[in-house]
Amino acid sequence: MQAMPTEELFGSILLSGAHVEAIVRAVESALEVRRRYQFFVWAQSNLQLLLPHQLVVCGAYQRQRRELHFEAFNNVPVPAPMLLSLSDGRGALMQQVQGRWIDARCKPVAVPVAQLEGQALEPICKELRQAGFDELTAHGVSRPQRPSEIESFFIFASANQGSSPQQRLYLELLMPHIHSTWQRVQVNEREINDAPPAQQPRGTGPAGITERERQILSWLREGLSNQQIGEVLGISALTVKNHVQKILRKLGAANRA
Repeated sequence: MQAMPTEELFGSILLSGAHVEAIVRAVESALEVRRRYQFFVWAQSNLQLLLPHQLVVCGAYQRQRRELHFEAFNNVPVPAPMLLSLSDGRGALMQQVQGRWIDARCKPVAVPVAQLEGQALEPICKELRQAGFDELTAHGVSRPQRPSEIESFFIFASANQGSSPQQRLYLELLMPHIHSTWQRVQVNEREINDAPPAQQPRGTGPAGITERERQILSWLREGLSNQQIGEVLGISALTVKNHVQKILRKLGAANRA
């Protein structure tokens, strides 16, 4: 068995041994992802080193609707209207970003928000810039020889931070696995939703999350402290801390971030 080299050259970009190992871990751990919450945990843990982001928008083509259906995940507070615009596959924002990707010959593309055009986009572009999202990094998968027939499409963004050529390379290397993982999530979620009520778990959410834990999880997502969550729910900060620890164990997450 040969030892992994400390550096590898891919095109004109040098990959460190740590990043090669991170790519391998991300690919291997993707095989365990079956549900939306697992995808979120995977993206926040295994993808963050390679693709730093605070917001990821995932789209998959739904044949019954004959269009891309988008869902947004964020680890920082994001205005609801912005999430709606990013989840609207027919909206001007998503249509233009997809067009930029196709123009880039279906390669990872960094789209400056300031360069998005059209009066209809002015309100959402203003919201994006105010939130610090000055650039959207996009990539996807389309049918062979038919670039406009997109099978899946993803946008990554971080406040006050754009993507580097190296990060876009990572995105290109990982895209087949991101695509297949999100497709698998979609299939499994449909099967669960279509299952008879008697076969669906009762009284709990994903990974056995209880209603109270779901409330606390929603406040964690907004960035509230244990003390603040306790004040909202009328419980002690210590009780909130205990709930948070249970949530982390159920989701397999290392920390509240």
